[in-house]
Amino acid sequence: MSTMNISLPDHLKHFVDQQVAGRGYGTSSEYVRELIRHDKDRQQLRNLLLEGASTEVTEPVNTSYFDSLRERATKQSAK
Repeated sequence: MSTMNISLPDHLKHFVDQQVAGRGYGTSSEYVRELIRHDKDRQQLRNLLLEGASTEVTEPVNTSYFDSLRERATKQSAK
């Protein structure tokens, strides 16, 4: 694992310390790693949404479309 050192103003360091203590993180590194993972997931979701928004609609979007979408999402999350 690589090491990265960052500098924070006192008020941000205090905030990180509060998050570590109050949310059950063992270290500030664990907290920062989780923030980075969440940001990476957010960017991936954004890219998928933009990709989907730029595709041509091939079938009408109606109640049955959303029902099948929910079903697929439920099956995927169960894996």
